[in-house]
Amino acid sequence: MLNRTSITEFLLLGMTDIQELQSFLFVTILIIFFVIVTGNGAILIVVISDPRLHSPMYFFLGNLSCLDICFSTVTLPKMLENFLSTHKAISFLGCISQLHFFHFLGSTEVMLLAVMAFDRFVAICKPLYYTVIMNHQVCTQMAVTVWITGFFHALLHSVMTSRLNFCGSYHIHHFFCDVKPLLKLACGNTDLNGWLLHTVTETIAMGSFFLTLLSYFYIIIYLFFKTHSCKMLRKALSTCASHFMLVVLLFGPVFFIYIRPASRSSMDQDRTVAIMYSVVTPVLNPLIYTLRNKEVKVALKRLIRRRP
Repeated sequence: MLNRTSITEFLLLGMTDIQELQSFLFVTILIIFFVIVTGNGAILIVVISDPRLHSPMYFFLGNLSCLDICFSTVTLPKMLENFLSTHKAISFLGCISQLHFFHFLGSTEVMLLAVMAFDRFVAICKPLYYTVIMNHQVCTQMAVTVWITGFFHALLHSVMTSRLNFCGSYHIHHFFCDVKPLLKLACGNTDLNGWLLHTVTETIAMGSFFLTLLSYFYIIIYLFFKTHSCKMLRKALSTCASHFMLVVLLFGPVFFIYIRPASRSSMDQDRTVAIMYSVVTPVLNPLIYTLRNKEVKVALKRLIRRRP
């Protein structure tokens, strides 16, 4: 990356300026981070170790848990450090790296949710062809594709942001490095960066959301018009409900920050909404899937019983 700026570090202003809240927020975020790592880690271990969960649905769930662990690790440790520090600095390289991995893992998760919705569509609407369509090779290719696409999408943003000149303030009004706060600090023309953010990122988010909704539209149509068993209908809807809850929790904040018109943007609002997809969604993933999924709960119990 070509660094054309004289600034060597930025200051992250964090979630709040109120000093009395720093200790409380530190403890709260630390507990949440622990729950994210242990909860998603437990799901990942169960999915890998239990042969009964070696199916496409749980393969993608394992990918989701891995993403949530990595995604929270990108932002939360630095946030915790800054709660205890008076000099809330992050190096220029560290800032660009954080930006890259944040968009890499975030966009990958958005696309993975669309893949998981397609998996549910095939399982419910094409049950006789499920093992043929969603075979191991296809599932692996889909997972690799979303990870690679997410990486290059993030690389586009990190390279373009690193080439900007930052000649004014170096205070970032956020608790992590993101494109929008950095564009506010840049001097010179940032039209291309803004266009990439609102076009490429919007295409990935809107495309994934549209495919997810399309999958659920066909599922609902199929269930109501071709399924005559109330028990089967309830079971299918229950299976999809947990995934759809995560879709709503993730896409809502993403649309608010990255797709709404720039003129209505507010950094204070963005910081508040960013808590949803960087803190709340990763911690809810293991809770939703373990509380609503009997197979995962049974597998967890088997794993605990096997431990000495």
